[in-house]
Amino acid sequence: MAEHTSSSITIEAAPADVMEVIADFDRYPEWSGEVKEADVLTKDDHGRAEKVRMLLDAGAIKDDYTLAYTWTGDNQVSWSLVKSQMLRSLDGSYKLAPLDSGKRTEVTYQLTVDVKIPMLGMIKRKAEKVIIDRALAGLKKRVESAA
Repeated sequence: MAEHTSSSITIEAAPADVMEVIADFDRYPEWSGEVKEADVLTKDDHGRAEKVRMLLDAGAIKDDYTLAYTWTGDNQVSWSLVKSQMLRSLDGSYKLAPLDSGKRTEVTYQLTVDVKIPMLGMIKRKAEKVIIDRALAGLKKRVESAA
């Protein structure tokens, strides 16, 4: 089984406000340093993205790929790789937990990356950690600046 990397951060906003930013893929290039482009290809019956094409530049990992999204209630979204040039798999999730009666949110980001080219596990996990840490910091900044 592939190892995953995860990290959490507390954001000074309600879970709905956090999820609104997570679900707004068109604006990812504005706050997620690694995502250079994001295009929603298909949406579900609720208007949420089902398939999204992204252009990623995360240092050691650069790729043009498509992800399939699964939304679980209002507090969780997970994704898996549909197609990619460089990646064998890219599975992840955001889980939101309300804190302080919903005034704050703990966001946990979990990610598993597998590349088609040989890469030391240590380097791959470091890349996963960089992606997660930058995404969480960018998400926090974006949500809190909009509040």
